[in-house]
Amino acid sequence: MTENSRLAKGDDAPDFTLSDADGNDVSLADYRGRKVIVYFYPAASTPGCTKQACDFRDSLADLNGAGLAVLGISPDKPAKLAKFRDAEALTFPLLSDPERTTLEAWGAYGEKMMYGKTVKGVIRSTFVVDEDGKIEVAQYNVRATGHVAKLRKDISV
Repeated sequence: MTENSRLAKGDDAPDFTLSDADGNDVSLADYRGRKVIVYFYPAASTPGCTKQACDFRDSLADLNGAGLAVLGISPDKPAKLAKFRDAEALTFPLLSDPERTTLEAWGAYGEKMMYGKTVKGVIRSTFVVDEDGKIEVAQYNVRATGHVAKLRKDISV
């Protein structure tokens, strides 16, 4: 997949195995048989990423009740993710992709507009992966604020 390729509904979700905040390996394959929200964010402990993560945290009971797990992925190292998780009382896995291979495979890293300039970085993106590992929802360039509420509406949760 090229840097600017994007996933769409019906595509196979690219598999990954990444370290969580505690250094344990977590694979997308671990979630086969249930739906999972995979979201990509630029950096732990920044205002927008904190707002988005806390929105997922605050919606987690409803999402889990509807059969959805949540995974957050950023280029941050596990130690930074652990601090973020602990500071914000996050109760879902945060995964580390410092080489950006998973970010690139999902089309969540590349050129984007920031303050009127073209820069290369993490494209805030959210996906719903179905029980069979297929993309059910693919959303790119999402807003940090209000995104989880919109996603919940889109997927009727």
